[in-house]
Amino acid sequence: MALRIRVVAPVEKGQSPEVVGKALGLNRTTIYDWLALYRRGGEIALKSKPVPGRPAKLTGRQLKWIYDTVTRRNPMQLKFEFALWTRQMVATLIKDRFKVKLSAVSVGRLLARLGITAQRPLHRAIERDETLVQKWLTTEYPKIKKMAINKGADIYFGDAAHIRSDHHAGRTWGKKGVTPIVEATGARHGMSLISAVTSRGTMRFMIKEKGGVNAAVFIEFLKRLIAGAKKPVYLIVDRGPAHIAKKTKAFVETLGGALRLFYLPPYSPHRNPDELVWKHLKADTIGRMVTTSKADFKGKVVNSMRSLQKRPDKIRAFYQKPSLRYAA
Repeated sequence: MALRIRVVAPVEKGQSPEVVGKALGLNRTTIYDWLALYRRGGEIALKSKPVPGRPAKLTGRQLKWIYDTVTRRNPMQLKFEFALWTRQMVATLIKDRFKVKLSAVSVGRLLARLGITAQRPLHRAIERDETLVQKWLTTEYPKIKKMAINKGADIYFGDAAHIRSDHHAGRTWGKKGVTPIVEATGARHGMSLISAVTSRGTMRFMIKEKGGVNAAVFIEFLKRLIAGAKKPVYLIVDRGPAHIAKKTKAFVETLGGALRLFYLPPYSPHRNPDELVWKHLKADTIGRMVTTSKADFKGKVVNSMRSLQKRPDKIRAFYQKPSLRYAA
């Protein structure tokens, strides 16, 4: 019984049954059988002696199927309309598959005992090709890094973004039942920015007050990036129109190797450390401030970017995020 409790307890706290079983040297069928017993009668049901009463509605093998389905498959693959699992959808799944009817509350308890919890999902573009992402991580970026070392070049990751004065982020404390009010100007202002960072903590940025970042604006940023540079610059960006424009490529060719452009896999912003610059700007600073005018908005954007620029330790920390450590 002690071993069974050692299996069930961590699963109840959210650990994967697969991981727990592997750590204890148990096969998957045994784990799910014990979980089925526990769901039927709690710890007393984990005793070796059979427990009197009604038999469990779901077997260990069925629980394993439910766990694998919810954790590894998208509801839309099973002909559901929505892409996010709900208790009612899981109940429908169980009823259709095993002819067992469970309430939403019962399903919630069942999922909890399988170590499955409700979470806010990360969204990913369906166009993203994981094969290309893996090729980037294992082949393309290592090749770029080796070239940079041989040429003595600095590797920058760059990106562009747009920010508006009415963007708000974060929470505040207030009286229960009464939503706090933060007063700010109703006028809307916006501006575009380009930035680039290195794993050593260097950051360069440029602000465009009107319009977006087209090829001409991007070229202007490239000119500033290499101005006074003592080493060649290798800049890695996404495949945005300004970055792949003929005008941009023609300009880069005139630089005689002083700057080279490389491109991330399509739809892979999570592999770009510069994305965290925009989190700093939008979620951590400007989104939490009150804007009173266009000049006030610009001043706060500039101050936010300059304060980050003076924190190479924070920029280096961007590269410690699991999805970005490859570039550290």
